Amino acid sequence: MDNRPIGIFDSGIGGVTILKCLLAKMPNENYIYYSDSKHNPYGEKTKEEVLGFVDQIINYFIEKDCKAIVFACNTATALAIDEMRKKHPDLLLIGTEPAYKMIHDYAPNTKTLVMATPATIESERFQNLYHHYDNQRSYLLACPNLAYLIEENKEEELTSYLRQLLGPFQQENIESVVLGCTHYPLIIEKIEAILGKVKFYDGGEGIANHLYHLLESNHQLNLNKAKKEIYFEDSNHNEQKKERFFAFLTELQK
Repeated sequence: MDNRPIGIFDSGIGGVTILKCLLAKMPNENYIYYSDSKHNPYGEKTKEEVLGFVDQIINYFIEKDCKAIVFACNTATALAIDEMRKKHPDLLLIGTEPAYKMIHDYAPNTKTLVMATPATIESERFQNLYHHYDNQRSYLLACPNLAYLIEENKEEELTSYLRQLLGPFQQENIESVVLGCTHYPLIIEKIEAILGKVKFYDGGEGIANHLYHLLESNHQLNLNKAKKEIYFEDSNHNEQKKERFFAFLTELQK
């Protein structure tokens, strides 16, 4: 039994959608969530900038003696996880990437829209994944500023932005939508209001299952059923952000 915490981070509070899945699969674990709102959004930053942010966050988790670190951010995974694995070969680092393989596995013939940040769409990591599983019926849609609008709760701007962004796809009979940013599952209803009823795919459940099996095989699962802790840290020390994070978590767990 290993009661050391699991670290999880995002450029803001979007990674709460991944934490929800981790809690469902591993309710006995302790979690430390790091929200890097000081540098949000990562999706419009350079690779060098993101590497610097992620390096600092990993050092923070090392100080907290985390047994695993989850990149609950597609952009951070795409731009930094390979370098961080080389730098910290002894750390268990789990990434997040657009769940495009799920289209190949479960809905190969569906007309698909992949939504992600510009940095994720343009990354070599995602492009390799996409070309390997391309169903020839997919659209790649870079969504600059979308994660920021969700993060900052800019409701009116968000609604207007989505209409402009997704409007051209209303006549395309989209059947599947890959949510390639952990913020995007927080606005599923808004996306459906424009595209109609579609099937959404994201990587949260797969990440939770993967981490569970790795910890189990290493005898690192925490089997103690005593009350567990979810500790939240924001790089801007924003209490309002903390309140929204836990409000989202409560809503997602219903």
